[in-house]
Amino acid sequence: GPELGLRFQRCFLPARQLRSFPWLELEHSLRTSRDSSLLLDILHRTILHPLCVKYPLSARYRRRFLTELIKKHESAAAEPLDELYDALAAILNEEESTHCYKHYLLPAGECVTLCESVAVISEGTTGLVTWEAALYLAEWALQNPSGFRNRTVLELGSGIGFTGIAICKTCNPKTYIFSDYHHHVLQQLKENICLNGFVLEPEAAQHIQLESGGQKAEGANHQNLKVVVAELEWGSVTEKQLLALQPDVIIAADVVYDPEIIGALVGLLRQFSTSSADRKPPEVYIASTIRNPDTYHLFQAQLDKAGIGWQIIPAHSNCVFLCDVQPNVTILQLFI
Repeated sequence: GPELGLRFQRCFLPARQLRSFPWLELEHSLRTSRDSSLLLDILHRTILHPLCVKYPLSARYRRRFLTELIKKHESAAAEPLDELYDALAAILNEEESTHCYKHYLLPAGECVTLCESVAVISEGTTGLVTWEAALYLAEWALQNPSGFRNRTVLELGSGIGFTGIAICKTCNPKTYIFSDYHHHVLQQLKENICLNGFVLEPEAAQHIQLESGGQKAEGANHQNLKVVVAELEWGSVTEKQLLALQPDVIIAADVVYDPEIIGALVGLLRQFSTSSADRKPPEVYIASTIRNPDTYHLFQAQLDKAGIGWQIIPAHSNCVFLCDVQPNVTILQLFI
């Protein structure tokens, strides 16, 4: 029925793996009713959803999804459904691109749409895909919007923008400063921000060419939001840059993965501590997927050495973005 169809819609759009889809529930429903209207509803809420038609997911994903959908339909001994086969036929000869779109549904109904690389590493960087800690940090922010409301937020290592765009759409910050340093990442970041209806500050928006008709960022709160993209290399930040940033909150996701960059990150945080002597120091939250415990412990040791206090934020229970949930994702609150 409609409730099951809505669950399929919410699973398909943000899901990163097909196994997140509730196939068993679908098969049971088909065997019980043998009604093709449910499958048509799912088809139009997923592959043929206007957002997915305009900004399609990867061809490989869509082929696999439709193939599984057809298998479940046929296993229920239901009458053939031409729309399913037509949709698959339209994709079979489609060439796989190096980029695709992904859509992440927010609790209030809005959607974050991103152009992402189909490869984990491309253009010599891992910053062109959305990582688990970015999803986890966004979920935590959605549950704690007061920490961002009417404040200036600086995100370190923004990548292609998921966490920041989700916060901008739901938490009503006054100013949001996305930052990264890789040329291709910064370009894709700017395009994704504009794709989601936000207007960059004039100096940051130069040289961006996008097709017209992107999503509109609805709501009066978005209209007053100042969005900035900054090129920020942690090891060479100047005093002038620090004075221009002046954040109330600093966040980052999946930036503690390489021992060689930890020193630069901790050094940058210390600079923010000394530059804010005449004002309240910013609140700092760093989300990490602990892939290598030694690297993570090195980060904590470097914080201790720099005199930066830290504590682990308790895990939240509300899973908003359906994907491969990593049990070893954590958020550290730092006291600089």
